[in-house]
Amino acid sequence: MAVSSVKRIVCLANSRKEGDRCIAGKELMDDGRPSAWVRPVSDREDEAVNERERQYADGSEPGILDVVDVPVREARPKGYQQENWLLDPDHRWKRIRRVAPQSLDELEDSAGLLWINGFHTHHGRNDRLPLERAGSLDSSLRLIKIGKLELDVFAPRIEQGDFKRRIKGRFRYAGEVYRLWVTDPVYEHTYLNRPNDSYQLGECFLTVSLGEPYQGHAYKLIAAIIEI
Repeated sequence: MAVSSVKRIVCLANSRKEGDRCIAGKELMDDGRPSAWVRPVSDREDEAVNERERQYADGSEPGILDVVDVPVREARPKGYQQENWLLDPDHRWKRIRRVAPQSLDELEDSAGLLWINGFHTHHGRNDRLPLERAGSLDSSLRLIKIGKLELDVFAPRIEQGDFKRRIKGRFRYAGEVYRLWVTDPVYEHTYLNRPNDSYQLGECFLTVSLGEPYQGHAYKLIAAIIEI
C-alpha cells in the first residue's frame, strides 16, 4: 500500500455525487501560490467521498474556501479527470484556515470555452459532450467568474409523472451561453425550499466540473456557487 502524503488545497467544491460528495480544490504551494486542481477520490467504483472520509476530527466537513490538508496515497488520473488523487481513508482531513473571498481572483482559471461546446440536452445549453470528444481533454475542473447567474427551479420530468425538482443555472461566459445542472448542496437546499421559478443572482464565481461518463456523454455541472 502506498505511503500517505498530504495535499494542501483550497476547497472550491463540496458537491453532491451519488448520495455522497465530490470534493475538489486547488493545491497551495509552500509559498502560498495556487497550483493544480486536486480531486480526492475514494477506492470505490463511483469514487465518491463519504461522510467519514471527508470529516475533520471534530465531525465537521470542508466548506468552500477552507484550506484543507488531505492525506492521499497516489495519483489516480482517469480519462479527462486528470486531477484525481486516491484519498487515504485511514487519516483525517485537517482544516488549516480559511482564505478571504478576495483570494478567488488569484485562483480563477484563464478565460476561454468550457472545454467543447455545441452539444445540448433538452433542458440544457452547452451542457454535455460525447465521450469520444472528451477523450482529447486533460482537465475536468474550472473556476470562472461571471457577471450574473439565473437559477431555474423546476421538475424536468413532470410530463412523465416524475415530480422531482432540480436546479439549472444559466449564465454567459466568454461569449457563450451555458445552462447546466447545479450540484452545490447548499444552493440546492436553499432554492429547492422555494417555489418553482427563476431566481437572479449577481456577480459570482462558479466551480464547473466535467462529471462521470453517463450514457455516452460527459456532463458539465455547476459544482459550487460562490457569491461575491
